[in-house]
Amino acid sequence: MTKNNLKPALRFKGFTEAWEQRKLGDIADIVGGATPNTAINSYWDGDIDWYAPAEISDQIYVNASQKKITKEGFESCSAKMLPIGSVLFTSRAGIGKTAILAKEGCTNQGFQSIVPYKNKLKSYFIFTRTQELKKFGETKGAGSTFIEISGKQMADMSLMMPETMEEQEAISAFFSKLDNLITLHQRKYDSLVNIKKSLLQKMFPQKNQNTPEIRFKGFTEAWEQRKLKDLGTTFTGLSGKSKEDFGHGNGRFVTYMNVFTNPVSKISGTEPIEIDPKQAEVRYGDVFFTTSSETPEEVGMSSIWLENVPNTYLNSFCFGFRMKNPLDFHFFAYALRSPCFRKQMILLAQGISRYNISKNKVMDITVRIPQEQEQLFVGKLLTEIDNLITLHQRKLEKLKNVKKACLKKMFV
Repeated sequence: MTKNNLKPALRFKGFTEAWEQRKLGDIADIVGGATPNTAINSYWDGDIDWYAPAEISDQIYVNASQKKITKEGFESCSAKMLPIGSVLFTSRAGIGKTAILAKEGCTNQGFQSIVPYKNKLKSYFIFTRTQELKKFGETKGAGSTFIEISGKQMADMSLMMPETMEEQEAISAFFSKLDNLITLHQRKYDSLVNIKKSLLQKMFPQKNQNTPEIRFKGFTEAWEQRKLKDLGTTFTGLSGKSKEDFGHGNGRFVTYMNVFTNPVSKISGTEPIEIDPKQAEVRYGDVFFTTSSETPEEVGMSSIWLENVPNTYLNSFCFGFRMKNPLDFHFFAYALRSPCFRKQMILLAQGISRYNISKNKVMDITVRIPQEQEQLFVGKLLTEIDNLITLHQRKLEKLKNVKKACLKKMFV
């Protein structure tokens, strides 16, 4: 390996030295865990944090375990007290998950935790290399019941390391800021998803109700109950097609996942197909329903088409619905995804290994509709929330891609 190959492709100004190979056991202690006797009550419900692999997920820092043990329980087994800054590493059954201890604690035997030596290894630096640790654990681990890696094996892991602690600190600080940004946008995204879920529950009337729990100021009238068959007619998706007909041509078809995933179908969720004048083209304002799924909760998901693209068809695993007198399209898209409507749809699901619905029975489902102005308000609000969700989702994806690229270029 040449000297240039011992340097990362991307690094901070002022650092020029080649990196050097070190054994993990030379820069950190590898510490296993243990479990006190579960049959002895006095060992449990104390004030010592005791972690299990199942509680390590996407968090960076941990400071409170789900289960705690007493001093007596701790002293009864071979568990070791881990200092702040230790990097917990799950060594079996879900090998390779990591978290940094923000408060001292101990673990069960499902860990081989990394306790960095002062002035030799930064906690965040080794945490940032979680994917390397995971790959090593999965490659070197062994076992008949489940794969497990030992502390001795972990200590033998070779790592390319910067010559100075200053470069470790610079890299750690960079990834810490990047991870904080990712966490921030993840929280905003999760919060918006929960807000949307709550609004879908509260802004549409529940069963046997004719007004929603919350609504915009100035609207007091009862919502009108209508059956879908009174609002429009159905049409079928693609028929008589074989696998060879897809993936080419100047026509487009709306995919099943496009309908399943989006309240408003996306043009990006269409795929090529040959133009076929015998098939029913979709029009602006058409509603699509999925007809089959592996669980009843996913049957009959709906989406509305708000594009003007000629020679576009609906896939054969969905059916279409065309309104006679269009409602506000965005309102209707979310009304069909409200909990009350979805419950009616789920009751129609029939099957064992796969669930299906009849479009004729779907047409007998009722939907409650307010006056036009209230439709506009509800549809606009939920559309804006969905746009914000999409915005944060894109930022998240971009930040994760930046991190992925940096991980590749900032380490040897």
